[in-house]
This record gives sequence, C-alpha cells and structure tokens, in this order.
Amino acid sequence: MTPEELAAVGLVVEVEGAVATVTLDRPEVRNAQTPAMWRALTTIGERLVADDDVRVVVVRGAGTSFSAGLDRAMLDPTSSTEGVESVADLLSRSEEEMSATIDDYQRGFTWLRDPSFVSIAAVQGYAVGAGFQLALSCDLRVLTDDAQLCMKETALGLVPDLTGTKPLVEAVGYSRALEICATARMVGAEEAVRIGIALTVVPTDQLAATVAHLAGSLTAPMPGAVRETKALVQTAAASSLEDQRRLEREAQGRRFREVASTMQQ
Repeated sequence: MTPEELAAVGLVVEVEGAVATVTLDRPEVRNAQTPAMWRALTTIGERLVADDDVRVVVVRGAGTSFSAGLDRAMLDPTSSTEGVESVADLLSRSEEEMSATIDDYQRGFTWLRDPSFVSIAAVQGYAVGAGFQLALSCDLRVLTDDAQLCMKETALGLVPDLTGTKPLVEAVGYSRALEICATARMVGAEEAVRIGIALTVVPTDQLAATVAHLAGSLTAPMPGAVRETKALVQTAAASSLEDQRRLEREAQGRRFREVASTMQQ
C-alpha cells in the first residue's frame, strides 16, 4: 500500500534503520479502529515480516491516546457508508463467512508475534478494546503514567476476538485475565506493571526516549540471536522439557555456525 492509501485508513509507517514504527493516526477519534485499518495492518505486517533488515517494530498512537478501540460507527447498521466495510456487515453473513471475515481481521494483529522482530507497544492514554488487544499483540509494552487499559467488549455484549485473550492469560494468569475481561474495568498503568502486562511506566514526555532506548538495546545483539531467542521463549510454556531442550539445542547449533562464519569473514 502507498503512504496515501495507508493515510486514508489512518495509518503511518516509517522505517529508520532496523526499527519500523507503525502509527495509528486518527487522533481526532482517539485512534479508533476500523476493518479497513485491520486489513491494512495485515498488509503492513506481510511487508515487515519479509524485510530482513527490520528487527524492531514499534506500534504507537498519534495524539494523546494509543487507541480507544473499535470505531463505534462500525457497529451501527444504520450509519454504514456504501463501499466502506463495517463490522455491522457481519450480521448479513453466514456463520462460516462471519468466521472467515473475523479471521481476516485477526491477521492484522497476529503478525506482531512473528519471530522476525521484537514488537513494542508504546501506550499512552487509553488502550481500550481493540486498542488493548493491539497492545497485547506486541511482545513488550511500555506505558505512560496516564495509561488506562480496558477489555471493553463484554460491556457491549461481545467478547474479545482480536487475539487478546491468550497473551493476557499468559501475562497475568487465568483468574486475573477473566476478571479483567468479564468486568470490563479499567487497569491503570501502575497496576499493569505490577500484574505483568507492561514492562514499565514513564512520564508522557519520556515515552519516545524510553522506547527508543529499548529498541536500541534489542538491535544491539546479532539479529539471529534475538530472533532465535524470541522463538524459544514463545514455545517454552507449551513445550515439554524434553521438547524445549531439543529446540534449544537446535537453535544453538544454528547460532554456533553463524557466529563461526562471521568470525571467519
């Protein structure tokens, strides 16, 4: 997609060296999300995953909020605009078609977990619903002290369906994740760090510098070492000890060979 096409759906992508920054750029509606944005995020992800030079992806929101979640207009069948895809369109589809469409939407989130890079959510202000799930799709989260996180879906009679439940459970455990999702309450920045959702909390004016420093630290080691490590950490919880030991051995063999090859050059 061209920069103009991305701008039309409220996204900006910038690549500087090994760091790509994806900005949700609809500050007038607190970066509320739309199906068109999710489809564009999928396209962005395909491009960045294929770019071997990109080692860190930062996701941020323009203005004072990360993302207030789904654009509520997308839920109203009476406010749909011809030619503009709406979540309300799902009501006219079969169960199979609805599932396939939601699967397409989810792909706008899942690429952030690819081992090709480490993804960082730079969160200030509200990260609600789809916004919270987008932040949870990233490997790491840095919050400003005014950040407010909320899984709002149940308050609307819905469920989180943009891949946020698994990383939330992995971060805070089943009981706390259920409580956060079922009550749709706000989780403040300090609590988010305390229960394992976020790495750290910083003042708003320090967010960019903190994320830049973290990105620099992640790009300092050899690319293959970080990629292999992310892949190992991703499999650790679900793997048996024997399987994880095997994966570690195989990864280390690849690393030894690459390091040796580099030293001989």
